Amino acid sequence: MASWFYASEGKQQGPFPEGQFRDLIAQGIVRPDTLVWTEGMAGWQKAAEIPGLIGGGSAPPMMPAGGPPMMGSGGYAGTGSGGSLAVDFGILEFTWRSIVLLIGMILVIPAPWVFVWYTKWIVSCVKVPGRPNLSFTGDAMTLVPWYFGFIVLAIAIGYIGSQLLSNLLFIVQLVLYWLLIKWIVANLASNGQPLGLSFTGSIWAYIGWNLLFAISIITIIGWAWVAAAQMRWFCRSVEGTRREVVFRGSGLDILWRGIVAAILCSLIIPIPWVYRWIMNWFASQTELVARGSLAA
Repeated sequence: MASWFYASEGKQQGPFPEGQFRDLIAQGIVRPDTLVWTEGMAGWQKAAEIPGLIGGGSAPPMMPAGGPPMMGSGGYAGTGSGGSLAVDFGILEFTWRSIVLLIGMILVIPAPWVFVWYTKWIVSCVKVPGRPNLSFTGDAMTLVPWYFGFIVLAIAIGYIGSQLLSNLLFIVQLVLYWLLIKWIVANLASNGQPLGLSFTGSIWAYIGWNLLFAISIITIIGWAWVAAAQMRWFCRSVEGTRREVVFRGSGLDILWRGIVAAILCSLIIPIPWVYRWIMNWFASQTELVARGSLAA
């Protein structure tokens, strides 16, 4: 799919996938007299001069001064080195939404719909450099067969009372969590356009990381380093972006924040503030960097 650039106030903006670029045209951000460029063009042209891009543009192409955009220069954040993620939400909104989520989970039946509703909100609170208006487009009906199928299976195994089947149920639960992660990542969008991301971490690696984390808890503090390594693995497994997703946090960072969070959450009232603090830190440690820059 073609990627487009446009010039605004002397600076290049882009690249934008074609669907997102046409949204900019519809919004009037890219006008008929805006200079644009895409791969295959010898130089910048007015949008109206490109057949099929903006209605009514039938004039022969002209070649303004200057060549194609310099990849990696200023302008749209997607072409540069990127930056850290950020999370921004109000405490009151988080509190009432979390209470609704908890009630929905307790009532069991509304859980898939409440979960998707909550996910749409929390994803919209995440700010990604170069990806405005992040959103989640998943539908709750996708979760319904997984969720209720698991509940029926759990009831059946509980009725049989087999320890072996109970252990297998734990593995099934991990598989469903892995599928959930893949589904969430695949349904991320920006400005209403799918990002085309995918989570490529294998199910065996996911199970292995979770088992390692469970074992590390025995060491009292080792879980923090396992959590940091697992986050780095998770970020490496997100593909479909022009930039690499990197987690910078260390095990020690996670350990002391985890201890502080546990102490504060035991007081109940600080929980919303603690949750926002932790999420903001994890976001600040998750960066988008130019591909190949880590090896340089």
